[in-house]
Amino acid sequence: MKNPKVLLPIVILIVGLLAGKTFFAKAPAAAAPKPKVEGQVYVLPKDFLVNLTDGRFAKLDVGLILKEGYLETAIKAAGTDKEGAPKPPDGYGTLPQEAVVRDIITDDLTGAKADDLIVKSKREELKKGILLDLKKHTDVEVEDVMLTDVAVQ
Repeated sequence: MKNPKVLLPIVILIVGLLAGKTFFAKAPAAAAPKPKVEGQVYVLPKDFLVNLTDGRFAKLDVGLILKEGYLETAIKAAGTDKEGAPKPPDGYGTLPQEAVVRDIITDDLTGAKADDLIVKSKREELKKGILLDLKKHTDVEVEDVMLTDVAVQ
């Protein structure tokens, strides 16, 4: 018979390794961090040049946060992803109803006061108004509006 004093530590080591493997195998995986921006960011490729009050004007770029997966689905539904389909004019992107979106944004910003674009709280109000109009007058599944670059003269 073998010496039990030598065999006991080996058995304890094996049992410990098996128990540890079972414990760590069942440990929950670390949760993926929640994204800070939910949805797809789509920047309208052509900038805006709008007249403001008092003869001033603004040049700005606009981005939209779209519902996740909306853009791909809308492009397929419009048939613009097929070979031979008409391509948008230069400077315009692939967003269906982009011309309507641009029209709404232009209408909402034209005639605004310069401070409405310069002061953050007032700019937020303009963005809320644009968002409401886009939801009301288009089929675009937009969740938020961003003014990515703004210059007021």
